[in-house]
Amino acid sequence: MSKINVVRAEMMKALKEKNMPRKEALSLLLSALKAKFIDKREELTEAEENAVVMKEIKQVKETLETADGRQDLIDECNFKIAIYSEFAPQLMSESEIEKVLKETLFNLQISEPLVKDKGLIMKNLPTELKSHADMRLVSKIVENLLK
Repeated sequence: MSKINVVRAEMMKALKEKNMPRKEALSLLLSALKAKFIDKREELTEAEENAVVMKEIKQVKETLETADGRQDLIDECNFKIAIYSEFAPQLMSESEIEKVLKETLFNLQISEPLVKDKGLIMKNLPTELKSHADMRLVSKIVENLLK
């Protein structure tokens, strides 16, 4: 079952329970998924659906960073993150990311990565890493590997 159908079902459940904040958050997520579906003009893959969910979480986190102590906005953002996380893929741990990065370096035949190699490394990361890891963390780990 696609995430669109799952989110729609959860939204209808929230509507029946008269849980309007949850319904509204799910409605926003459903809109983002549908927009991607319309842009692509065919069914989304699981990785694409996960990417949409992760993008929505990222946008809410960016809003949270600019909240400037507004408690109402902070509470709303934390609520949305909690709901969107229900549909997000399980993120990889730091050690799992390092393992994938070492495999990528091996495949690229880079034994001593230099700063100039960062773009090449980031471009050649496997799609599983891009959809199952926080890319800020990945970028930070890559920078630590560079000489």
